[in-house]
Amino acid sequence: MNPLLNTFDTQYNSAPFTEIKEEHFLPAFQELVKTSEKEINEIVENKEEPTFENVIEALAFSGEQLEVVSSIFFNLNSAETNDEIQKIAQEVSPILTEYSARISQNEKLFDKINKVYTEKEKYNLSEEQQMLLTETYKGFVRSGALLNETEKEKFKNISIELSKKSLQFGQNVLAETNNYFKHVTDEKDLKGIPAPILEQYREEAKERNLEGFVVTLQYPSFLPLMTYAENRELRKELALANGKKSFNNNEFDNQNLIKEIIQLKQEKAQLLGYKTYADYVLEERMAKEPGKVKTFLNELLEKAKPYAENEIEELKNLAKTDGIEEMESYDHTFYAEKLRKQKFDIDDEELKPYFQLEKVQAAVFGLAKTLFGLDFKETNDIQKYNEEVKTYEIFENGEFKALLYADYFPRKGKRAGAWMTSFKNQYQKNGENHRPHISVVCNFSKPSSDTPSLLTFQEVTTLFHEFGHALHGVLANTTYPNLSGTSVKWDFVELPSQFLENYCYEPEFLKTFAKHYETGEILPLEKIQKISDSKNFMEGYQTMRQIGFGLLDIAYHTDSDKVGDVKTFEVEETKATNLYPSNPETIMSTSFSHIFQGGYSAGYYSYKWAEVLDADAFQYFKENGIFNPEIAAKYKILLSSGGTKDAMELYKNFRGSEPKVESLLKRAFG
Repeated sequence: MNPLLNTFDTQYNSAPFTEIKEEHFLPAFQELVKTSEKEINEIVENKEEPTFENVIEALAFSGEQLEVVSSIFFNLNSAETNDEIQKIAQEVSPILTEYSARISQNEKLFDKINKVYTEKEKYNLSEEQQMLLTETYKGFVRSGALLNETEKEKFKNISIELSKKSLQFGQNVLAETNNYFKHVTDEKDLKGIPAPILEQYREEAKERNLEGFVVTLQYPSFLPLMTYAENRELRKELALANGKKSFNNNEFDNQNLIKEIIQLKQEKAQLLGYKTYADYVLEERMAKEPGKVKTFLNELLEKAKPYAENEIEELKNLAKTDGIEEMESYDHTFYAEKLRKQKFDIDDEELKPYFQLEKVQAAVFGLAKTLFGLDFKETNDIQKYNEEVKTYEIFENGEFKALLYADYFPRKGKRAGAWMTSFKNQYQKNGENHRPHISVVCNFSKPSSDTPSLLTFQEVTTLFHEFGHALHGVLANTTYPNLSGTSVKWDFVELPSQFLENYCYEPEFLKTFAKHYETGEILPLEKIQKISDSKNFMEGYQTMRQIGFGLLDIAYHTDSDKVGDVKTFEVEETKATNLYPSNPETIMSTSFSHIFQGGYSAGYYSYKWAEVLDADAFQYFKENGIFNPEIAAKYKILLSSGGTKDAMELYKNFRGSEPKVESLLKRAFG
């Protein structure tokens, strides 16, 4: 029996991970696509007059089990993948893309949607229902509903190819990340690296049956080496390996894939009547069009560049004391850490004992309790996809609110980075409020036999960031699943995550949880103050880096016809933001998974856009108290509303005015 084909007989109908086998997925997708298409057919063949309820609402609730199984499968493909799952993904993606195309290009279905849309005045719809109707209609038009038969077929084929190539892009990056490791036999070559990190490298070597130490390109392994290794040649070697991911002219090379992906996106946009893929994407963002994004990024560039250049000059002067006349990008993290230590007397390794993962998690749970009245209780009754995952029930006033999966450590089958996702969305149906199942995935250093998992301060902010996304899902309280939680405009989605990071720099909050894992001693107040003071350290450099990514992204999706050699294109489009010499052997594009595998195509600027929102929002709290209950209650409404209202309207309802870019500039540069 295939457990994916039935309602899950588990607590909260959570995913039955221990019962699911890889061979269940393909037949489940095939069967559930048929079931979902039957539901669509019932809507189409209904002889009654088309109404909001029997067309728009029925469509919103269709394909429920298919959506759940898709979430389970693709989340596993990110966090617990293997060769078999990747192979299934290549088979499943075109099936789902074709299914989606058949629905969005179903003329009879669109005729009914169009009829309801054009006669919407007679339905007396609520604000949320109006939003669902508008988004449904636009979604169909943007998926080719108005195209002729030949164009529809072309649109479908482009979508199938895009899904395959995007998957392949990510698989190539994962393979290149996993395939590289640096075996070091002499501990002297690792001078400067703190003892806990050396122990981590020893453990990695043991797992590979090697003597000495092993460094990988996984973030918790790679970053400490770049930060602390005095061996410049070793830093260079690791930086080159990282910068050459999928740029090695081998089977995992992504250069041609990039050109194929952006060309397909351009064809897709032009089929729908848009000049470029960026025009197509940005129509559905707060920014609205590419020109506004470029103006926004270039205005920030103009403000940030002088600060960034001063920061780099300071680092170069420090490097000269070590005899380095020409500083390279692979020197940046090492000398930035040295300077940070000099300026603020902050050493990440010195701070780590005060940021035990369990205590940081307890702090973020406590913050959610203070601001939103949420309680977290660990449970062992929920099935997991890996034993390392922890599960929590979340309650509000004693009522079940959500399920949380916390997956914190790197594994071979887990992609790099950190993300929030869901296994089940929140929605209301037949008088029942179906609560969400949310997942937070990170890649922190694993605990060893005698030391718990200790976080760098940057990892502390990462956990808060992803938990901010999680709260967006947890607090969701909408009727329809496709307007719930993080289903908002893409340049609005980073507001809750970046907003929560602000608390990490507040002394009033930091001192409640920054406690030594062995002694329980609170991090000295002067150190806490220095963390707060260091918030804007290298802010110019970081801003320039993000602007560079944003400009490169928008260039790929507005000027796809100009992409000949990928490396040349990248150098040209990012030269205004480059603060170090470009290395001909490295490239960022071939591992830029955000835009070639994930959903940030023509939308990477949204990280900086959302910073304007989060700086402005947190300024509101700062002016009135960072735990102010009245403002927290208004912010909770913003989070729980999902995509039921226009993003700017939601923000103005919370703040009382539109966000001001000055809030970001004031926070960043004083």
